[in-house]
Amino acid sequence: MALDNFLNDCITEEDTFKYTLPEILQARALSSPEKIAYIFVRDGEDDEERITYQELDQAARKIAFHLRLAGAVGDRALMLFPPGLDFVKALFGCFYAGVIAVPAYPPRKNRSLDRIKTLVVDSGSTIVLSNADIAQSTERSFSDLEELRQMKWLVSDSLAADESPIDKADYNPAISDIALLQYTSGSTGRPKGVMVTHQNIVRNTMFIRQSFGLSNKSVSVTWLPSFHDMGLIDGVIDPIFNGCPGIIIPPVAFIQKPLRWLKAITKYKGTHSGAPNFAFDHCVDGISEEDRAGLDLSSLNTLYCGAEPIRKSTFTRFIDVFTGFGLKTTMLYPCYGMAETTLIIAGPPAGRGPEYLCISGNLLEQNRILKVKEDATDARFLVGVGFNWLDTDVKIVNPDTLALCNNDEVGEIWVSGSIVTAGYWNNEVVTEATFKARIKGGTTKEYLRTGDLGFFEHDELYITGRLKDMIILQGRNYYPQDIEFVAEASHPALRLNASAAFSVDAEDGEKLVIVAEVERSAIRDLDVEAVCDAIRQHIADEFEQQVYAIQLLRTASILKTSSGKIQRKACREGFLSKSLQVVGESIFESTPSTSKTDSETPDITSLQAWLIAWIHIHLKIPFERIDQSKSISVYGLNSMKAVQLQQDVLTKFGVNIPPYVFFDKITVKELCERAFEKMKEIE
Repeated sequence: MALDNFLNDCITEEDTFKYTLPEILQARALSSPEKIAYIFVRDGEDDEERITYQELDQAARKIAFHLRLAGAVGDRALMLFPPGLDFVKALFGCFYAGVIAVPAYPPRKNRSLDRIKTLVVDSGSTIVLSNADIAQSTERSFSDLEELRQMKWLVSDSLAADESPIDKADYNPAISDIALLQYTSGSTGRPKGVMVTHQNIVRNTMFIRQSFGLSNKSVSVTWLPSFHDMGLIDGVIDPIFNGCPGIIIPPVAFIQKPLRWLKAITKYKGTHSGAPNFAFDHCVDGISEEDRAGLDLSSLNTLYCGAEPIRKSTFTRFIDVFTGFGLKTTMLYPCYGMAETTLIIAGPPAGRGPEYLCISGNLLEQNRILKVKEDATDARFLVGVGFNWLDTDVKIVNPDTLALCNNDEVGEIWVSGSIVTAGYWNNEVVTEATFKARIKGGTTKEYLRTGDLGFFEHDELYITGRLKDMIILQGRNYYPQDIEFVAEASHPALRLNASAAFSVDAEDGEKLVIVAEVERSAIRDLDVEAVCDAIRQHIADEFEQQVYAIQLLRTASILKTSSGKIQRKACREGFLSKSLQVVGESIFESTPSTSKTDSETPDITSLQAWLIAWIHIHLKIPFERIDQSKSISVYGLNSMKAVQLQQDVLTKFGVNIPPYVFFDKITVKELCERAFEKMKEIE
């Protein structure tokens, strides 16, 4: 059989140039029809839904049949699914039908469809794939927008069982065909759809197999969103490629209780899992000593960390807390990648553990590398992310001269190889500039410009920052111009096209900062608190993120180039050096959690006291600045904290308030009243 190497767990590099994922699934369905492909744990704990290779193959064929019946072959299909197996079935249905999948997060209740609209317009999607729950809540709102009104809907879990010839061989794509468009997350402007081919998928998955040491004996555990490149490639595609079971829990289950992730690894004896840096901190901060009892992480081979800057301090805390529960330092696997390379670019060999480098922070600001002792006044720790595998070629290039950097210099990371995707959908200009760069004085070989900065030290890649202005918060990418546009529109005292959004490094991760000019006519009677509240409210509404610091600047003082372009990097440096011309500011300083949030009597007064204390502890707001008449989202609530608040209210008072309520301009007082009313209903 042509795919024997996959079935016998001896996959070669040659195989990854010949076969596609649909062919691999079909072969596994024939050879091991009853073997479990995935287990979806609906509540993150015990409520399981299982699917075998044969069941997945048949479900994908059914969806493919209806996609072809709808004339969608070669078209793009917008995939709107909650976490779960319906997404997986639909993804393979697209692969089988020769339809380009466009994964997207379904719109939240009471939220704008602007992002969905931009995806549809850019991708030219003609059909929506969803399940019944999403279709019921979303289809009607599509009819209100001209760009979405004409789309066909295919509800995957409402197809009659006997409507399609599931035993008929379906379309198998060519390895060079586009499998999916992976859209960059976080943007409300024109998004960029990365064209991921079937070859990209199998090559990157082979990269992961080799570097992570995966096999058909592995057990994958993930809570990452399937519409994001990390959750999609590692959580959904890796298990089929390797022939190992994939355990999937909903992202919200982890955010509510991080213990669920580690308990899933314990229960299913997970060998392979991972998440962005913030998730490791969430486990340390959100799992009590009592709850750790019973955890057993000894089955792990690789616990990877990527998608946002990796911190030595995070690894140190995580190891200190969980070493007694089977965790070994060698299991930790820092890595580096992006959607433009399908997923991974660099990683160490499995079982090596992280490597750290202590360098001069002052010289790093000049793009120079000098090792220093750990007690040096400007010491900065970097975490190595391994090296390249397969045919991946990584170079460090001066972004201005386009020449190779010296060994002691920081430069832009350029990547070439079969993991690099085909470019951006329907965007030839940006594709040419980003994916077809050439090294000065080199060959005609083309490279992807990642926009990230780094260097090699003894073949180990270290990431130092970003050349581009992209902001990464909780593993999600945001374009600063999108944040600036929303901020400027939040209050009439702010000038248009005169703000800068950027992130700064803090002990518990990157924080969002906005500096914005004030209109000259508004300076005399400027209400700093009202303006800053408006900015925070609008950013929370649009992006569900917390603004750590806001500085209001004197008119015409923001740093620009001679051509009038905002200098975000210079603004960031000005913020850190306190050299900007500030007329007012609001900064959420970290405060110690000294208040007790428990109360024995669940009345309205104790509920208010509890919520104020929760805001103080979790959002780092001093007690004297908490006003019950203000919207809770003004205090910097982000999507992760909203889910945590939902869980804490449910645990403490027994009432369930959906997270979207917290972003619906509800005040602290109104939230307490609503929760109290729900408590009385239960009684």
